[in-house]
Amino acid sequence: MSLPIVAIVGRPNVGKSSLLNCLVGRRIAIVDATPGVTRDRIGAPLPLGEGEQARYVELVDTGGMGVEDIDRLTDRIEAQIAFAIDSAAMVLFIVDAREGVQPLDRLVAERLRKQQKPVVLVANKVDDLAVPLETGELFSLGFGPPVQTSAKHSVGRRELLERIAQAVGEHAKAETKPVMQLAVVGKRNAGKSSFINALAGEQRVIVSETPGTTRDSVDVRVRLDGREFVVIDTAGVRKTRKLDGDIEYYSHHRAMRSIRRADVVAMLIDASVPVSQVDKALAGEIAEQLKPVVLVVNKWDLATGKADGEKYVEYLGKTFPELSFAPVSLTTATENLNVRETVRLAEELYTQSRTRVGTGELNAILAEIVALRGPSHPRGTKPPKILYASQIAVEPPTIVCFVNDVRSFQGNYVRFLLNQFRERLPFAEVPIRLIFRRRGKKSQEGNRQ
Repeated sequence: MSLPIVAIVGRPNVGKSSLLNCLVGRRIAIVDATPGVTRDRIGAPLPLGEGEQARYVELVDTGGMGVEDIDRLTDRIEAQIAFAIDSAAMVLFIVDAREGVQPLDRLVAERLRKQQKPVVLVANKVDDLAVPLETGELFSLGFGPPVQTSAKHSVGRRELLERIAQAVGEHAKAETKPVMQLAVVGKRNAGKSSFINALAGEQRVIVSETPGTTRDSVDVRVRLDGREFVVIDTAGVRKTRKLDGDIEYYSHHRAMRSIRRADVVAMLIDASVPVSQVDKALAGEIAEQLKPVVLVVNKWDLATGKADGEKYVEYLGKTFPELSFAPVSLTTATENLNVRETVRLAEELYTQSRTRVGTGELNAILAEIVALRGPSHPRGTKPPKILYASQIAVEPPTIVCFVNDVRSFQGNYVRFLLNQFRERLPFAEVPIRLIFRRRGKKSQEGNRQ
C-alpha cells in the first residue's frame, strides 16, 4: 500500500528542497541558489512519531512553479508538479518570508485553492523567530496563519511535523520495507529515466534528449508481481574533469552515493554508440564497491542488424573484465522490451548476494578445488596450505580461508579459487570477497572480485 503524499510546492527559490532535507533529516534533494534546480518529483518517507509506533507519509519535493527552464523543460516540470498536487493528501505551500508575497505566490495560491485538500502555508527563511513577522500580507493568500520556519537552521520543524500529523496522521501507515533497492546508473542519455518510467507505468521522471536532464537521485517505489522495491534514477555520469559547476558536481556525487546504498546496480549501456571511458570508469566503481550488477544494453533496437547479441555479450566480458561474471540484459526501454525481465534478473542477484553456505558444504567444495589444483610454491619453501574456510558475511558473500602463510596466496591462484567458487557455489553472478587469514593471526585480505 502506498504512503499518503505530502507535496511541497511554491515558486522557485523559496527553500522547498531545503525543507525536504530538513524534515527528513537527510540531504536528499540538491540545494542550490540557481532557480530551477529541481525538476523531477523527489520523494522520501517521513516518520510521524518515533520508534516502532511511527507512522509514515511520503514527502515530495517539486520544481519551482512558474520557472522558465533553460533547457525548455518547463511544460514537463509543470506536469510533474501537477501530478504531485493531484496525488497529494495535503500540500505544504512555501513562501519566502523575507520577500513577502510575490505575484507568482498569488498564482500558486490561486491554483491551490482549486484543490479540495488541506494546505498549510509555510513562511520559510525566518532565521530568527524573535523578529516579528508581518503576517498580514501572508494572510491574504487565503490559507490562514503561516507556520514560520527556517529550513536552513531547522527552525519550526516540530510545529510543521505536528501540522502534518494533524492533517494526514490517521491516514499515515507503517512503512513497509522494500524488497530491494536498485540503482539505475549510466552515462548521459543511456535511457535511465525511460527505463524507470517503463517500470513505473507512468511519466514518473522527466525524459528528454537534453543531456543532464536528471539532476537529483530520485527514489521511485515500484510494485512488481506483488513485491515492492525501490528504483533509483540517477544523473548521467560523465568525466569528472568535465563537470560544470556545483549542480553537476552534486548530481555526480549523488549518483555515486546511490551505487553505495543500492542492493543491486543496473548499469545502462547505450547500444547505439561505442563503449566509452566513462562506461569503463563506472564499471570500475561498481566493482570497487562489490555491488551485484546487471549490464543493461539499452536501445538494442538501434543495434538490430548491426550487432549479434551473443558476440556483444562476449565483447562486454572483455571490455569489463572486472564484471565478467555479471549477467547481461538487452533492452529497449522506450518500447518496454525486457525491462521487467531485467528487474527479475536483478532480484535473482539480490538473492544470490544474501545466500549463506554452511561451513561443512563449503569445505567439501574447497577440498575438491584443492584436489584439482593446489597452490604452487618455490622449491625449498614450506608448502602453502588452506586449512579450512568459512563464510562470515553476505552482501557480498565473504569467505575467509585460514592458511599457514598468507603471502603464498595471491595472483593467479586467487583468481583460480574465485572462479572455482563461482562455478560451485550458489552465488555465481555476484561479487565475492575472498580473505586469507593466518590461523591465530589478524586478518590479511587477499584479492576480491
